[in-house]
Amino acid sequence: MAEWVLIGADGMLGRSWQELLEARGVEHIATTIEDLDISDASAVAKVVTPGVKWVVNCAAYTLVDAAEEHEALANEVNGYAVGRMAERCKEVGAKLLHYSTDYVFDGTATKPYRTDHPRSPVNAYGRSKALGEELLEKSGVEHLLVRGSWLYAPWGQNFVLTIRKLAKSRDSLRVVDDQRGRPTDSRRLAEVSLELAEAGHLGTFHVTDGGECTWFELASLVAKIVNPDCVVEPCTSVEFPRPAARPAYSVLDVSTTEEAVGSLIPWEESIQALLPSVED
Repeated sequence: MAEWVLIGADGMLGRSWQELLEARGVEHIATTIEDLDISDASAVAKVVTPGVKWVVNCAAYTLVDAAEEHEALANEVNGYAVGRMAERCKEVGAKLLHYSTDYVFDGTATKPYRTDHPRSPVNAYGRSKALGEELLEKSGVEHLLVRGSWLYAPWGQNFVLTIRKLAKSRDSLRVVDDQRGRPTDSRRLAEVSLELAEAGHLGTFHVTDGGECTWFELASLVAKIVNPDCVVEPCTSVEFPRPAARPAYSVLDVSTTEEAVGSLIPWEESIQALLPSVED
């Protein structure tokens, strides 16, 4: 019987986990959004059964702007479903590895957010993820809560691939330069999460690439690599309005993670390594 259950294997992070577990030869059960409705407690119970040691939840509602109009749905997927999943894991003696986001913080800090900093989200998506964190903690299940930020991968829909495509086809781009955070390679996020789990760590950890930047700085590097002739210009968030407010500063403190697993790979190195592997 498989001791690992991967939920949300068809998402960007879920695919990273799927490839990692297969590469490591770890026997597991993987479910997709078509296989499993995580809001259906009875369906989750059929997958999370006695004997399972770890459940990795990569399923999430991630449409930040759309969540402003669909907060009830975001709360169900990112909040209440997580609480029920945690309760089920506790029932069968499984540990739950769940993912959250820098958007649970309000962005008013001037130094990296520690794992125990009070939650104060500024948008519906952040509120839904904060709800999931609260219910996970209240359940009493043994868990790893891993917060990442600005996720990207060689696949799926993400900022890095969007800028790569635009930079190849345009002479110039304008990107916001007043939001600062830490990019995160989803493949490395999965690797570090597995390392933490296998080493017996529990509680809350922040896992990102090393270093920090603005969206403008991230876009500038991507453009420089794929098309140096494309000029990237900075702009403000006010000039690029979105339905959901974004935290101006959401740099996560990764010190406890680096104490556990060593230094995290700088975001510049991760981006430079990733882009040549992307297929058109």
